[in-house]
Amino acid sequence: MNSRPATTDDYDAMLALLVADEEHFHGRPSQLTVGDLRVWLSRTELATDSWLYEENGDLCALGWCDSVPGNALSIGIGVVHPSWKGNGLGSQLVDRSEERARERGAERLHQVAFGPDEAAHRLLAGHGYREVRRFYEMAVQLEAPPEVPDMGIERLDPDDIREFHDALDEAFADHWEHHPQQFEEWWERHRSNPNLDLSIWFLIREGGEMAAVIRNEPNRNGGGYVGAIGVRRPWRGKGYAKALLLHTFAEFYDRGIKRVTLGVDAQSPTGATHLYERVGMHVEQEQVVFEKSFT
Repeated sequence: MNSRPATTDDYDAMLALLVADEEHFHGRPSQLTVGDLRVWLSRTELATDSWLYEENGDLCALGWCDSVPGNALSIGIGVVHPSWKGNGLGSQLVDRSEERARERGAERLHQVAFGPDEAAHRLLAGHGYREVRRFYEMAVQLEAPPEVPDMGIERLDPDDIREFHDALDEAFADHWEHHPQQFEEWWERHRSNPNLDLSIWFLIREGGEMAAVIRNEPNRNGGGYVGAIGVRRPWRGKGYAKALLLHTFAEFYDRGIKRVTLGVDAQSPTGATHLYERVGMHVEQEQVVFEKSFT
């Protein structure tokens, strides 16, 4: 079996493997696109931090390892094609991501597995990992434009992008594993995102300050995507998050985009999962985060 780093020319084959794996565990058509993969790999050095396993030209497994900016944490991803599961490739991908994380000086490594993938859970436990968090991917299929409460929702003025960053960063300060990013680093990452569309970034002001913000993308996971939504602590409990979500749904609907997804911490301290259910979203899949400490 051949092992080598990935290149951008491999994205279609990588996507096909990711789709096969998702459909294997969830029993429904996957909505993943090459654009999703590009976003996931946007900060990955493919030459040193990615691995493909092939046999006779067929892709059998893939993986990569990223560092969280400004933190001694790395994140490892490993996926094995359904027809190759149980042949030891998953263990090799875990070992390679651990080796790369240690080379970077990481103190911790996170690995992610689908909720139903019990074999991966056992594999990671056997390598010394413990479960630390669960996340949901939630979706809604819009049948009609929703009614949006009048709360003075504004479209982001590009001149206010720094203030938007600061408001979102503050809103996420008490979320699990939130690591503040300097504006320049944060903006450079988003500016290079092929799905960047500032016309669907919205906000609510109160007393002249940005109280709540939402960052959206027009083409992720087969539809519109809510990349982040946050309400600063002094303004929570006023319905601002719900209003921003409904406004986003209406904007996507007007653009002909009827499917909207987002990711959420299943243990969010703000009770976000319940809010998303109240606006019609449902859980499509669950991901489990496992952690191993190197210290």
